[in-house]
Amino acid sequence: MPTTRYEGVIGLEVHAELETRSKMFCGCAVVDSTTAEPNTVVCPICLGMPGVLPVINRRAVEFAIRVGLALHCEIAPFNRFARKSYFYPDLPKGYQISQYELPIAVNGWLEIDLPDGSTRRVRIRRAHLEEDTGKLTHVGDSSLVDFNRSGVPLLEIVSEPDIRSDVEAEAYARKLRAILQYLGVNSGDMSKGVLRMEPNISVRPVGSVELRTRTEVKNLNSIRSLQRASAHEIERQAKVYEQGGLVDQATLGWDEIRQTTVIQREKESAHDYRYFPEPDLPPLAISQEWIEEIRQHLPELPDAKRDRFIKLGLSRYDASVLVAERAVADYFEAVLSAGADAKKAANWIINELFARMNKAGLDTEAIGSTKVAPAALAGLIKLVDAGAINNSAGKKVLDSLYAEGGDPAEWVAKLGLEQTRDTGAVETVVEAILNANAAEVTRYCAGEEKVLKFLTGQVMREGKGKFPADLVQQVLSSKLAGRCSG
Repeated sequence: MPTTRYEGVIGLEVHAELETRSKMFCGCAVVDSTTAEPNTVVCPICLGMPGVLPVINRRAVEFAIRVGLALHCEIAPFNRFARKSYFYPDLPKGYQISQYELPIAVNGWLEIDLPDGSTRRVRIRRAHLEEDTGKLTHVGDSSLVDFNRSGVPLLEIVSEPDIRSDVEAEAYARKLRAILQYLGVNSGDMSKGVLRMEPNISVRPVGSVELRTRTEVKNLNSIRSLQRASAHEIERQAKVYEQGGLVDQATLGWDEIRQTTVIQREKESAHDYRYFPEPDLPPLAISQEWIEEIRQHLPELPDAKRDRFIKLGLSRYDASVLVAERAVADYFEAVLSAGADAKKAANWIINELFARMNKAGLDTEAIGSTKVAPAALAGLIKLVDAGAINNSAGKKVLDSLYAEGGDPAEWVAKLGLEQTRDTGAVETVVEAILNANAAEVTRYCAGEEKVLKFLTGQVMREGKGKFPADLVQQVLSSKLAGRCSG
């Protein structure tokens, strides 16, 4: 493959809508643009009418500082907004109020965990505030514009080109998304466009430090699309160089159906936007006291939560899986609060509940919407631990909980899965199994101990999940010893 001689060089721009109550520079409410009636939450300011004056949203600034601190950035005590001029139908003023030479946060980093167990530190160049644009809907040969989203606070987080592959890009995006969710500044629901990702991608020979011509893939609305678009673009550019060509700087789109990048326009440079200080807004001064106040109220972030889960006895892998989505971490902790063992709870969530959600086409972030309440899962785990049901029966109970909800003990009774310690009943089944498998008994007596596993399985199956494993082992071993000595 051509890419074996080349590595990716990716810098990622992430645009996160901030979950404030009002917009960045006016008092209009921030609403769900996928459900609200078009153009119903607008005013002269977010519609870009002449003569209006914007006012900075303090809460948006606070949210930006939260993110900057979580990403180990320096928070600038003095920053200001600028006008970024470009024409697009969903940009009513003909310019966007953004930040340029004096952003709110700079020089940070984010450490990512990779599938092979290694980690990589990705530097954060900057995070700056701006306002979002409107939303275009294309209908046949026409385009309709909805300005409800226009003016919504947007935080753009820009990494350095430290990402080397599509796998690293995916890991970075997932980690950053989790941090935004934990901070309570963004829902992470990419299907609604509140989080959009734009990788700047180039390739270079492995071992080189040069930065070659890059392309930018715009407005990716899922992490899967980010991974696929990055992999495709790395492969495409490597082939261009292999064939003696040159990569043209351009802005690209991602065609999800054809799984390919498509050229949208030539890539703009900073001077094309004609940045200059926003004359209608004063410079923004941020006191160190306010920064420290915000720092003191930061929530527990994914890495700290992961380390705390590890101290509960979880593997680093399981802990990382559980903290990747805030909803999953919250669910896990609710299961623990209901009295379940940490390692067993992690196993049931990751291996069993996730499997049922995946089969139903649900992402793990939807765990809170399943019918399996945390207390119910904890109750199920305790039933298995107590020997009231075995692990196989527990999975059947989980199937019923997932389908209909309810109490696990009631499902055990309803499904007739209660275990019994009636030694006589176990002995009867064991004798029947040994009589039906005389050849296997002979092999066992000849020293083939692996036959014991087969015979155990036969007894457990015949007992329909009602026989405790320890009692089966005890009776079976005793009966076999008698037959072998006789």
